[in-house]
Amino acid sequence: MAFNHLPAGVHDALRPLSVRPVTHSVSMAQNQIPWQAGIRPSPRAVLGRLSTGAGRGTRITHTEHLPPRQGTHADWPSAIRPEVIDAIQSAGIERPWAHQARTAEHALRGESVVVATGTASGKSLAYLAPVLSTLLDGAEEPSGRGATALYLSPTKALAADQRRALADLTAPLGTGIRAAVYDGDTPVEEREWVRQYANYVLTNPDMLHRGILPGHPRWSSFLRTLRYVVIDECHTYRGVFGSHVAQVLRRLRRVCARYGSSPVFLLASATASDPAVAAGRLTGVPVVEITEDGSPRGEVVFALWEPPLTELHGEQGAPVRRTATAESADLLTDLAVQGVRTVTFVRSRRGAELIALIAQERLAEVDRSLPDRIAAYRGGYLPEERRALERALHSGELLGLAATTALELGMDIAGLDAVVVAGYPGTRASLWQQAGRAGRTGEGALAILVARDDPLDTYLVHHPDALFRQPVESTVLDPDNPYVLAPHLCAAAAELPLTEPDLELFGPATEELMPQLEQRKLLRRRATAWHWTRRERAADLTDIRGAGGSPVQVVEAATGRLLGTVDAAAAHTTVHEGAVHLHQGRSYLVKQLDLDDSVALVEEATPPYSTTARDTTAISILETTTEIPWGDARLCFGSVEVTNQVVSFLRRKLITGEVLGESKLDLPPRTLRTRAVWWTVTDDQLDDARVHPQALGGALHAAEHASIGILPLFATCDRWDIGGVSIPLHPDTLLPTVFVYDGHPGGAGFAERAFHTAARWLAATREAIAVCECEAGCPSCIQSPKCGNGNDPLDKKAAIRLLTTLLAGAPEQPPAAE
Repeated sequence: MAFNHLPAGVHDALRPLSVRPVTHSVSMAQNQIPWQAGIRPSPRAVLGRLSTGAGRGTRITHTEHLPPRQGTHADWPSAIRPEVIDAIQSAGIERPWAHQARTAEHALRGESVVVATGTASGKSLAYLAPVLSTLLDGAEEPSGRGATALYLSPTKALAADQRRALADLTAPLGTGIRAAVYDGDTPVEEREWVRQYANYVLTNPDMLHRGILPGHPRWSSFLRTLRYVVIDECHTYRGVFGSHVAQVLRRLRRVCARYGSSPVFLLASATASDPAVAAGRLTGVPVVEITEDGSPRGEVVFALWEPPLTELHGEQGAPVRRTATAESADLLTDLAVQGVRTVTFVRSRRGAELIALIAQERLAEVDRSLPDRIAAYRGGYLPEERRALERALHSGELLGLAATTALELGMDIAGLDAVVVAGYPGTRASLWQQAGRAGRTGEGALAILVARDDPLDTYLVHHPDALFRQPVESTVLDPDNPYVLAPHLCAAAAELPLTEPDLELFGPATEELMPQLEQRKLLRRRATAWHWTRRERAADLTDIRGAGGSPVQVVEAATGRLLGTVDAAAAHTTVHEGAVHLHQGRSYLVKQLDLDDSVALVEEATPPYSTTARDTTAISILETTTEIPWGDARLCFGSVEVTNQVVSFLRRKLITGEVLGESKLDLPPRTLRTRAVWWTVTDDQLDDARVHPQALGGALHAAEHASIGILPLFATCDRWDIGGVSIPLHPDTLLPTVFVYDGHPGGAGFAERAFHTAARWLAATREAIAVCECEAGCPSCIQSPKCGNGNDPLDKKAAIRLLTTLLAGAPEQPPAAE
């Protein structure tokens, strides 16, 4: 039997909500909101109010106080035009911070640079000053378009927000700056104007990949004069997505060279490890890094919050901790009643909808005017819905928002006072990015991390040094991944025939891939160049987000109204027939999932249950790249093929989580070729660990679950990026084996990082299981919300003994990174 634990879009199941009634009086909400009276309480005071009440104080496991920091000023480089400096000063900024001035100096010298400083440190102005100055220089040329700039952001919301900020800043500069957003939401009639007249184009890597580069002849005048490429939030370009973007940027450099330009890259990142190295891998050019933050910062109070155990019991009778969803909804409610402007970041779209809905219901008990000031924000909304929410948040109309990472990278939110993070977001970099959304006026800020019932979250709230005393993670990406590189070589050949000198630009793996692409009749060599041979668009060969196909449209069956979209990879688990789908506070039942047409038909309903998909997984080893002994055990890294099939779904009561029933599903299997780390143990080791045959499956399964939950502490991923399988007797190894694999075609670097940090990773896994207060295993240590086997079997004590024996044979020095 194979016990599995899958990635790729499975959302957190709705666990018991048991929401505590709001105890604030109506009079407080209506008459005594402190900030409506002009009183701005400190973050400590706000946290003090949140921690009052029965059992509230004991939920705070640690409070970190980050002291305020003084700013360091400098002068703008002399080459910045005076009218740009005047415009900046008109916006209330007399002098730049030191890191802004240094970034501008490098940019004006023609050096690519990455500014990696804290959230709200003014990174945007650091690159805007030299860009605007250069564009104004070009506007004075006879053509009126002597220089252009391209801005790339990971989300549409961020590009739209930057456009708003840019309009305010450049209003005094007249018509010399012609900025425009060019993305999937741009009306067709506006696109031609953007191509012909805009000199500052804001877009995203997806549009560059599918729209601009394939149609580069229509962009020739823009590309011919391209001086700067701004890459905002560049730390988000990691894993498979980052590898795709790296190849898109190489295609851009190649097309620009065809038109005689060589743009300078200006990158902005949240604080990151080795930003110059990561930026260099992303762009393919040498990059200077600016990491010393010269901006001031108000006091930050950061609390770690663990929800209490409840009287309820879950799968296999395990104790159930109150959910991060319910706890975060309570905190959002209480903060709204205090008048504290708050964003609650949630990992899943479903979670964002639920938190907003719960908070609205509780606030209605306090003051009927408050529910309308709370909303959800997530991907999959229609463009007009997103824009309306963004305007409401900017204007202050909204007091609280429950949002996915679509907002984390979305907007520069002024005046935000608190951030609640519902569940560790997977990396320290992302956690600080989210927490940094508060305190943007230079005042103090409150951040709260609410732990999910999950091994990693439990570990972190009881080991604060792992969050506050460790550097942020390195950005992992692999542009040479053949699954990534091959379709981009085809796209490049379709844009301009590929020549021998081009191959070096795309990396060392290119030369080996070219014959394979010829054999598959994707490319054909004629004379000195390779040409694209197909009628279809080469850019359509790959989805750079790794969604695995066209998004599934969610359509209301009775009216034909489009509600939103779901990524193709998530469709099998979230919009299968019979699934409950939430959208802006309303619930729908999926009546039909048409995979051929990528449509899910739904009808509005109010079922008293949630749904959770179940699946099965098989894994086979294709190639063992590296293998090292751990005593008698073996630690391996290599290529595998994973076959997954969603086979059924559970219906659970909303309040208690009780399983009401299971329904079978008939969905096709999905296969994935990827990279994995795995370890095996021998019969003698099982005897030493006192793991008897009847306990072996549960021990392996528990170790697998916990190791996946802990891996994001060591690799730049979250548990939804990775999957696992544990098998008492695997047909390829003929031994008990635990696999952990990357949930992306070709791999994403996460399993490789696990291999190189295996001793520390598995030691932390063992500790996380051992210190958990439960008796036989719970979601805080060995149970998983993604388990396709219903968390059965699991054996906590046997898993601890097994990992102890495994670690006893670990080499003193970890394997050297390749």
